[in-house]
Amino acid sequence: MTGALSGLRVLDLSRVLAGPWASQTLADMGAEVIKIERPGAGDDTRGWGPPFARDGNGDDTTEAAYYLTANRGKKSLTIDITKPEGQEIVRDIAAQSDVVLENFKVGGLAKYGLDYATLSAINPKLVYCSITGFGQDGPYKDRPGYDFMIQGMGGLMSITGAPDTVSGGQPMKVGVAVADIFTGLYATIGILAALRHRDATGEGQYIDLALLDVQTAVLANQAMNYLTTGKAPGRLGNAHPNIVPYEAFPSADGYLILAVGNDSQFKSFCSVAGLDDLPSDERYATNRKRVANRETLVPLIRQAMVTKTTDEWIVALEKANVPCGPINTLDRVFDNPQVKHRGMVKQLDHPTAGTVPTVANPIKFSKTPITDEKAPPMLGQHSDEILRKVADLSDDQIAKLREAGIV
Repeated sequence: MTGALSGLRVLDLSRVLAGPWASQTLADMGAEVIKIERPGAGDDTRGWGPPFARDGNGDDTTEAAYYLTANRGKKSLTIDITKPEGQEIVRDIAAQSDVVLENFKVGGLAKYGLDYATLSAINPKLVYCSITGFGQDGPYKDRPGYDFMIQGMGGLMSITGAPDTVSGGQPMKVGVAVADIFTGLYATIGILAALRHRDATGEGQYIDLALLDVQTAVLANQAMNYLTTGKAPGRLGNAHPNIVPYEAFPSADGYLILAVGNDSQFKSFCSVAGLDDLPSDERYATNRKRVANRETLVPLIRQAMVTKTTDEWIVALEKANVPCGPINTLDRVFDNPQVKHRGMVKQLDHPTAGTVPTVANPIKFSKTPITDEKAPPMLGQHSDEILRKVADLSDDQIAKLREAGIV
């Protein structure tokens, strides 16, 4: 059984996270992904540790956990693209590829003859996806863009964190690089759509993706809250701007997320919590009114929630079909029976570490399941294979390129 994208070749000139996240997703679904890396150095994230993967003796390998995050299933080819000989090899591979993915600065690959104009002239069916901080045009196009700053510039931090009125309240970034990850996912979607167009028309195309655009796009309901009212939403901590009660509440031994999504669930919650009078109170009878009167409602709920432990609340509320859940640390996440049942952690064979763990792709296909994951490659692990089979070079030619430091 093969993956849904088997037969597709992706030439991956990207590094760090947004681009590699996209190419890893394509690799999971069966595409052959050739990752181009600098000889002797490779993707910067290879050294972004500790922590590093460990070998059978418990010693660190050269593969940082960060690198292992986004490079599963790829083949690594080391090429010095600053040298004409290296550029020619990359162009030859591009001529035989379906997709090129890159995240260099705007115009950064043109001087190497690896830009869209050059490669599409060689391969008109090529889908070429560029990822930058701010896009290929506009006043900010030449600025570098990094996830943290994009979360700030794109408004996410203005709605994340406790309000200034709370002790220690300040804007906060999300705990993982969501601007990069969302951009990687949008890149995957765009590439698949462009491939569908290519298959229908024979034409490739160029995809321009910007982290700032993506961060703006995923503001979702908060963006529409502003666009429909003209009032910028602020930080509410764990509270929801449009639903009440929908936040984390202290329990007798920790915290519990209460996610009451409609009036019926609110009545069920109040019955369990001993707050039977609240649903009939005109101030709290509907979600619209609960949002307007959250300042008086939330303290009443907090008083009730601290009377039981988190586990006691979960048992009682689940019986009443009230959405709720704990705030798990990652050890509890990966020990969760549902997470285990869904196979969200896998062990992959690795040349130096023996095996390395990976968080599985969450897509469950019925006809083309993701079953052939391979560990992220060692630096240059597949160089000889690709140079022979794709670039059609002889062993002598490869040896000369390696001696010259080009591969």
